[in-house]
Amino acid sequence: MSKLDVRALIARRIAQELEEGQVVNLGVGIPTLVTSYIEGKEVYLQSENGLLGMGPPPAEDQVDADLISAGKEAITISAGASFFNSADSFAMIRGGHIDVAVLGILQVNPLGEIANWAVPGQPILGVGGAMDLVVGAKKVIGAATLFTKDGEPKIVQELSYPTSGIRRIELLVTEYAVFAFEEGEVIVEEITGDLSFEELQERLKIPLRMKVTS
Repeated sequence: MSKLDVRALIARRIAQELEEGQVVNLGVGIPTLVTSYIEGKEVYLQSENGLLGMGPPPAEDQVDADLISAGKEAITISAGASFFNSADSFAMIRGGHIDVAVLGILQVNPLGEIANWAVPGQPILGVGGAMDLVVGAKKVIGAATLFTKDGEPKIVQELSYPTSGIRRIELLVTEYAVFAFEEGEVIVEEITGDLSFEELQERLKIPLRMKVTS
């Protein structure tokens, strides 16, 4: 599967988690692709640079340089969209008015604590709103490939990168499986790739529990 296909698979699965009427913030990277798979569902996408009502990416000949997301990517707006200053946008986040935040992650531990804003020894181009979203959103979904380019798992026993906050994420969607984090347990909600539960267990090197379905 190509890198583009993997990212699309993750974004499409996350779009299924979103519900009608929710206010949703999408982080940079894979989360921005979720806009392409909402498929008519009435979801209000917030961008922390001051927009509620973000639409899907524009066609190449319809790019408006004045319409960009917090990640500086070209966007469209949906009917009824609202613009406001970034202070009000962060007030929405810190005031608990974001139903779901979808964030790219670098690492997550079995408690669901994430690192997603800095790699030690590499330049930091901007912290962005990740820390506020981790604290302020009612639900946080992580979006990431399950392994790094070097084959190292992103679910780790202990974070080696700087934490994004003490708040835990509820769900991690990868190309191989969807994981939930409950009281220190990593639960495989569903397997979506070509690794079995036993193979996931072996490669991640942490205890996993398969969700029991009735």
